[in-house]
Order: sequence, then C-alpha cells, then structure tokens
Amino acid sequence: MTESQRAPEGLSTKPRIKPADAGDTRPVSVSARLGRLQFHNSGKFRVLQISDIQDGPKIAKDTIALIEASLDTVRPDLVIFTGNQIAGYDPAFAETFRKRRWSGARADADGSGESNGSGGGNGPDEATLDRTRDLVRRAAAQFLEPLVSRGVPFAVTYGNHDFQCGLDNAELDAIYREFPGCLNAPPSPDHLMPEQTVHTCAPGTLALPVASADRAGNVLGVVLVDSGDYVHGGGFASPSDEALAFLREVPAKIGAPSLVFQHMPLPQYYDVLSPVASTAAFAMQGYRAHDYAYFVLDGEKTQPGGYLGEGVSCPDEDCGEFDMLRGDHGGFIGVSAAHDHRNGFVGELDGLLLIATPTCGFNTYGPAPAKRATRLIEFDIRHPYQPRTQLLEFGEIVGKPSSKKAYTYALNQKAPQDGEGDDLLRKPSLWRRVTAWLARR
Repeated sequence: MTESQRAPEGLSTKPRIKPADAGDTRPVSVSARLGRLQFHNSGKFRVLQISDIQDGPKIAKDTIALIEASLDTVRPDLVIFTGNQIAGYDPAFAETFRKRRWSGARADADGSGESNGSGGGNGPDEATLDRTRDLVRRAAAQFLEPLVSRGVPFAVTYGNHDFQCGLDNAELDAIYREFPGCLNAPPSPDHLMPEQTVHTCAPGTLALPVASADRAGNVLGVVLVDSGDYVHGGGFASPSDEALAFLREVPAKIGAPSLVFQHMPLPQYYDVLSPVASTAAFAMQGYRAHDYAYFVLDGEKTQPGGYLGEGVSCPDEDCGEFDMLRGDHGGFIGVSAAHDHRNGFVGELDGLLLIATPTCGFNTYGPAPAKRATRLIEFDIRHPYQPRTQLLEFGEIVGKPSSKKAYTYALNQKAPQDGEGDDLLRKPSLWRRVTAWLARR
C-alpha cells in the first residue's frame, strides 16, 4: 500500500459525501437500493464499523448522535457492529447476569461469578429471561433506529460483554434479526436486501460477498467472526475451531479476498508496536502476556495519525488465525478489531491490515468525547484490496457532547470492567522484567 492510497487517521477535513437530501425517501445505502451488496457505478463500496457501544437498556444520547452523524456523513452500503453492543454487566440485567459463560445462568450478588445453585440449575425462569430479552430489544431498537429509518443494512458479531446479560449469542442473534436490514441470516424476499447471499457458520460468524457494479462476479468479501470472550484461568478467548474452519473455507465461498471484522484483536497487533522505556512519551504497558514492557505505535508499520491509549488486550495464546489469514494465497485483506476502547490505529504486517477501532459509546470507558468514533472503510474498484479508512470522530462530525460527565483522555467516570485492560500506572515486577529479558536472549 502506497502513501497516496492511505487516508490519515482522524483527518480534519469536511465530509466528502453530502448528507441525504431532504425529502429523499430512498435507502441511504446504495447497495440497499440495488437489493444486494455491490460496488457503485462510481467504483466505491463503503462499510461503517461501529464498536463497543457497551451500554444498558438506555443508550446514551451522544452515542446515538454519533451513529446518526456517521450515517449521514458517509452514507455507507453496510454497517458492521463488532461486539459489546450490550453491557451485560449493567445493573438492569442483574437478575440474569453471568460473569462468565461457565458460571451458570446467574452470578451471585457478591460478584463472585459462582452460579446460583448446583451447576446453575436454579437459574432465572423464563419470565425473568423474557424481561432481559425485552431490555436488550429496547437497547437494540435505539441504536438501530438510525439505520432502519435510513435504510442501511447491517450485520452483528459479539464481544466479551454481550452474553453477560444472560442471553447466549443465538438468542441475541434472534433479536437483531427482528430489525429490518439485518444480514445475520439469509434474507427473505421482503428483506431490505432480498438478493444478498449470506454464508453462515454460527451466530456472529458469517460471510457476505460484494459484487461488481455489473454483477459479473464477486470482487470482495466482508466476513464477521465471533472471536470469543474469556478463558479459564484469566484472559481473553480466541475464535472457536468451528469459526477458524469456516474462515479457511471463505476464500472458496467468496472467490475474492475478504476483510475480517471481529471483536478481539490478534496477538500480532503487538508486532506493529515498538517496545520503549516506561518513561517514554505516550508509552502504554502491555496486557497480560505482554505486561513486561511498554509500547508505542511503530511509525514504520502504522499509518500516520493513529493513537495507542492502552495495551492491546488480546488473547494470551496464538490460535493460528493470523498465519491462516496470511497464508491463504491472498484470500484475506486483513482484520478490523474492536475491544480496546482507547486504541485507534491502522497497521500493516506481512501484507495484512491490522486495524483497531475505538469505542463509540458514551456510557463506557474510553477516550475523550471528541475522540470517540466510528470507522469508515472505503473500497475502490481500482484497487479494491487497498481500502482507505478514516475515523469519524465525535468532535469533528457532531461537536460538543450533551453530557456533563467529567471525561479525561485516559479514563472516564466509569472504570474499566473486569478483564478489560490493565492498570496503566502499574509497572511490571522486577522478576517479570528479568525473565522476559532472559527469554529474549
């Protein structure tokens, strides 16, 4: 990818695409007007990534304002939600809350994560679960209304907090599919996208082919992967064996290179960072397996304008996903991940893009209000596998937040939840630093 093909992160320019004209009732999504995902006659195809809304039943007003402004600014063909739409730990879900999937249908009130009753047998009844379904449906209706009213199709994958409300991914998927434009399953004839092919694997894992303007064949694939949540012993999970097997089949299904969207970043994200002294400017301590060192963005491997606001919270173990994506003879363009609310950068490693997208939510930890963002990824038929990308930041496309909460760049009023990062002020122990140094010799 050449410098001329790159779009700097957070570039302060006026939108290149005008908002929808008043009185125009056609879908904002050009693909929705055509009935399937495809490049326009202009040669463009646009995806909007929305990450980590992470809110309870009442979605923050500023989060909705950012989604609305993003849609009207770029008029995307497709929106991808990359997990943690729902803050499953929100007090509203207390009756059905699960800290971990294996802790039963409901955690004890003391937050220990132990199930109610032996083996979770005394979990919530169906009426209680129905109340949770209604709360989730209420939340989804709020952040999906801007898409539904504008006629923009969407697809959803999941993170490490969605399930904590007490509903598994299949139940969450069923709720999202109630809304017009959801592509988490093959569409019906009366769907917003009746002609769209959808290759499914499991809830949150699917592949969407994107056709050429003349529909002569597929030019591109958009793939969503459920990247898991937690593992026993601490830390984050990786995609299941089933999801990885599906990924291996994607190049043959699509017949063109694909960009992968998932919640968890890969361990290889650390390979586009540079280790530095803990006292270096903007240094961030690594997470868990990488907490022996501090890091900044590697200027040779990342595009200008990105930022690292916390250590990359990836799985401790490498499941082989990166090697599979890299080694599939050009079958994949890269990965765009979420999860780390304070990271927004684009790296490139061994020919694959490694993209980090920050939170767009205003009821969760993250950067300052002006830096909360969605991400535009624009594909051009002249170089479809070298997309341009730009963060659509709240301060640029919305303005000042309506909330009076006291935000700071590092932390906001709500501390990170369990498992969401490390103490940014804690230095690694001397023993950890010594053993890490010996391992590198």
